[in-house]
Amino acid sequence: MPPGSHRPRKRFGQHFLHDAGVVRRIVEAVAPGPRDFVLEIGPGEGALTARLAARAGRLELVEIDRDLAAALAARGFTVHVVDALEFDFGALPAGARIVGNLPYNISTPLLFRLAEQAARAADLTFMLQREVVERMVASPSTPEYGRLSVMLQARFRMQKLFRVAAGAFRPPPRVESAVVRMLPLAEPLDRGVPGFAELVRRAFSARRKTLRNALALPPADLAALGIDPGLRPENLSPADYVRIARSVTVTSGAR
Repeated sequence: MPPGSHRPRKRFGQHFLHDAGVVRRIVEAVAPGPRDFVLEIGPGEGALTARLAARAGRLELVEIDRDLAAALAARGFTVHVVDALEFDFGALPAGARIVGNLPYNISTPLLFRLAEQAARAADLTFMLQREVVERMVASPSTPEYGRLSVMLQARFRMQKLFRVAAGAFRPPPRVESAVVRMLPLAEPLDRGVPGFAELVRRAFSARRKTLRNALALPPADLAALGIDPGLRPENLSPADYVRIARSVTVTSGAR
């Protein structure tokens, strides 16, 4: 199947990267080496694939589209024909490097799934909808900051690399894209903190409320942690949420 001949399928959210300059910048950002195991998610027509394979020690692909997977396999690549949301990232070799042009329609749940296996990866480099990347790297007390920001920043150091115009894809999406690098923290902030994810979910499901109402915790308990109960969920850092989760766990265990 020659590049450019596959008809994009809406149900898979397919937008194929074709800009050689963007491909080069992504590969240079990843800079795979001969000892690296690289997993590419959503290779599509293989714009990145051949360049990654030329530099990596070992490359495997995750592709849900059977026609694309067959074409890539015919070129000699190892392809896992599966939905990325169902792929077993926990089976990857330690230090895996994960790369991908992630489908916009599954990007958020996939990022949460990858965060669960952060310890397996050396780094993750993704192209995503620009608005999603802005949320991933957002600082507290900004409009973009939310649940995704907290959950990812508790486990990764985030770095927005560069923006990608819609014209770099076939067909052009209605939004801009951006490339982001995620480096797993040596010590995840939420390691050994039960209830952290649920606490963050609960907080941002009521992000317009103050903490005293969003978390349904006694204001005195928040004040004892040095946290103003009159703040809103977007005002707290990931470390603040960890402190609250630890306190709730201790308090619950003591009752």
